[in-house]
Amino acid sequence: MPLSITLEFSGGMELLFNNEKRKQVTLPDSFAPGTATLKDLLPWVRDNLLTERAELFMQDDTVRPGILVLINETDWELEGELEYKIQDGDVIVFISTLHGG
Repeated sequence: MPLSITLEFSGGMELLFNNEKRKQVTLPDSFAPGTATLKDLLPWVRDNLLTERAELFMQDDTVRPGILVLINETDWELEGELEYKIQDGDVIVFISTLHGG
């Protein structure tokens, strides 16, 4: 059974994702329920949804510093960060806390 999740981008992150603030996605079969993690998801998001400037989204194998990640309205630090196992119906939010001035 494929995983369907919602991704949200705000705080300027939406500019990297074709100005889309919310996107429903069904992940490929390689994302097995109960085993696929955020560490697996981030490169997929970068390679399949990001429209420009990957360096503003990811650094090495994680999100760039200054990006807050929420999983079902909870800070990902409380959910295991990259090791969080993605569940069907999850809402994962990426918020940039960096702004020009």
